[in-house]
Amino acid sequence: MSMVISEDRGAVRHLVLNRPEKRNAMSQALLVELRDALSAAAERESVHCVVLRGEGPVFSAGVDLGELMSFAGEPSVLRSFRGVFLDCANLCEEMVKPVVCQIHGTCLGGALEVALGCDLRIASSDAKLALPEVKLGIIPDVGGSSRLPAVVGLGRAKELIMTGRTIDAAEAQHIGLVNRVVEAGELEQATQALVDELLANSPIAVGRAKRVIDASARPALAQTLEMEVAVQEYCVAKLREQAAKAEQADQPAVPAS
Repeated sequence: MSMVISEDRGAVRHLVLNRPEKRNAMSQALLVELRDALSAAAERESVHCVVLRGEGPVFSAGVDLGELMSFAGEPSVLRSFRGVFLDCANLCEEMVKPVVCQIHGTCLGGALEVALGCDLRIASSDAKLALPEVKLGIIPDVGGSSRLPAVVGLGRAKELIMTGRTIDAAEAQHIGLVNRVVEAGELEQATQALVDELLANSPIAVGRAKRVIDASARPALAQTLEMEVAVQEYCVAKLREQAAKAEQADQPAVPAS
């Protein structure tokens, strides 16, 4: 079964994360499918708008931590995993057509970083959002640290990333992290209403306006994305160093002969 389902509704393509039994946790396989689906949507001239949403009780719980931990000792695999993660966020931002992220339930960590690559975010009132990476000794490194300040402002971005706290949909709307909040039962209808507003305009003008706005908001994005990698590698190295010291401290002393 495909982990990302494509549904065309007229000029709108819905891309649906379809791993509900794992709370749509973003494994490498899911991300590869999502990257390919986003590329296909970007290239299809008949698609004028993309909606990204999740099947099941939540949008996405974020990165598949079980799979991520299995890569811990393999830096080359970790880099590849990060690369496809970042491709998804970048494709949402770079395609010359609007991308709307429909969020319900939970949107954490890497899932929120992908959502930040989208142009507009609409959430159900029960949604919870967070970038909790610092609680694990790392940072948001697939665009979250680079994109969040342009969306919510520097001070609020620092607060959310440096505390790792979870916020509800109402607060997310208040700070500009999501554009609209509606009751859970109205989310599909409200998303369609937002899409209709976008489709009522010239797709060429909307797409080009998007590119200019993004370039203005994040002129140094390429450099900060590279900085995210360097900082993350430093954090991971420190975690390994601390783990090695802790393991060494737990070793019983060797008695003198």
